[in-house]
Amino acid sequence: MRIERVSNNQFTIFLTFDDLIDRGFTKEDLWYDAANVKSLFSDMMYEASTELGFELEGVLLVQVHLMQAQGMHVIVTQKGSESSWDENFVEMKVTLDESSELIFSFNDFEDIIQVASNLTKLGINGGQIYHMDKRYYMLFREAEFFQKDKENVIAIMSEYSFPSIITSHRLKEYGKVIMASSAVRQIMDIFHS
Repeated sequence: MRIERVSNNQFTIFLTFDDLIDRGFTKEDLWYDAANVKSLFSDMMYEASTELGFELEGVLLVQVHLMQAQGMHVIVTQKGSESSWDENFVEMKVTLDESSELIFSFNDFEDIIQVASNLTKLGINGGQIYHMDKRYYMLFREAEFFQKDKENVIAIMSEYSFPSIITSHRLKEYGKVIMASSAVRQIMDIFHS
């Protein structure tokens, strides 16, 4: 579990699917087991508050983004202390949102060239490539790969890269665009022609 303070009233938590499994959860549990999910969120809130020295009080707004290959990204915002505080109860308004993107991080552009060659065999030609903090990122929207091939795409990408915890919003804001669209096709045209 990775915890990061964003501001005085907001922090983020990132859990990989391995972190969730270590805590006894599956992805399906997040949708269907409300009691255990509440327990998971309470544990995460208190772990984060202890690690960051963050006082939990008032209403916490919790946004949960399930990222298909990466895990769970949780954004916690504290909405002031206007409501009365009960030490045994933290009110959470939770929204679950499953990301329709795949984002992978690469150490070397050569690995992206290898991935493109394998993805082309699956009929995948899209994608975007960004560079940020000395790493390359490849982003796919769900419409760019066939739902039935999602697991194959993830398997191929995992051979050459790592699932990224960076969001597409952060990439677009701080990253440098290398290829804005049709990245796999462009790479094949440039490096395999």
